[in-house]
Amino acid sequence: MTPRLRTTLRNVTVLACLPYLSLKIAWIAGSRIGIPDGSTLLEHRTTMAVANGITVLLDGAVVLLALLLTRPWGRRVPAWALAVPMWVATGLLTPIMTGYPVQLIVKAFEGSGATAGPGEPFLDDWVFAVVYPGFIAQGLCLGALFVGYARERWGGVWQGRVRELPVGPQDAAQRLVAVGAALLAVLPVLTHLLWACGMDAGLNAARAAERDSTYYVMETLNALYLVAAVTGAVLLAFRRGRVLTLKVPLGLLWVGSGAAACWGGWLALASLSGVDDLARQPTPLMNLTYAGQMIVGLLVVTIGAHHAAARRTPVPA
Repeated sequence: MTPRLRTTLRNVTVLACLPYLSLKIAWIAGSRIGIPDGSTLLEHRTTMAVANGITVLLDGAVVLLALLLTRPWGRRVPAWALAVPMWVATGLLTPIMTGYPVQLIVKAFEGSGATAGPGEPFLDDWVFAVVYPGFIAQGLCLGALFVGYARERWGGVWQGRVRELPVGPQDAAQRLVAVGAALLAVLPVLTHLLWACGMDAGLNAARAAERDSTYYVMETLNALYLVAAVTGAVLLAFRRGRVLTLKVPLGLLWVGSGAAACWGGWLALASLSGVDDLARQPTPLMNLTYAGQMIVGLLVVTIGAHHAAARRTPVPA
């Protein structure tokens, strides 16, 4: 990757963060821009301020990552200090990058505008049209920067094919983790698929009433992220798909585990924001589903971490 391309991608990443950060800071300051009357965001002022503060820090971290991936001092950062926030960024941005375009296509075929369900709208439509393309730009540019950075610093991690992986003392433990993750994934995968098919079993009253095409798209994708994570883990731990390049299982594992764990955690936190409202209290099945997918993602990423630690071959700066 050329220095000019790195600089361009970094600048686009930073600029793409500005709309979201500006809105969040305005909301923390008390502005109601983009928030319609009747929105549930107006019912929990303190919770909204705390959540907005957290998301400001998360998007601010994207700016820091863009600098880290393009500045000379970024090559001296410990591997874990870069990999962990990049994995979290992957997990939080992937559902938006994949879900938003699919939602637009579904809504276009429906011939209807974007709504948040039969009740009061959550946010004005223009907020999503401004913020979500920015998230997609962040994900694409940050992902490209990370791939270029990782290729130069840790290129040996994904070189070769699955059949070329050496036998190691950690193989049995990795297989046990992969099997455990696969078994734990059964419940959240089935639950998300049932919800995607229109069943409301296990949903609280508010969530069941707010379902629309956006909801069904996201539930389908939530199941797919879990399947991708487990597939990558099984391929890597059991040496399946021996002719495959290592990029395939590692890519499935990285993206799938990040989306499952981070989005599962975010959904769990979001469901707890309405604990004082009986209709919005998370049900036991919702808690099990979100916790299950988060645990699966965390288990799966440990397999990738062990693989990277065993094969890492740093390239001198």
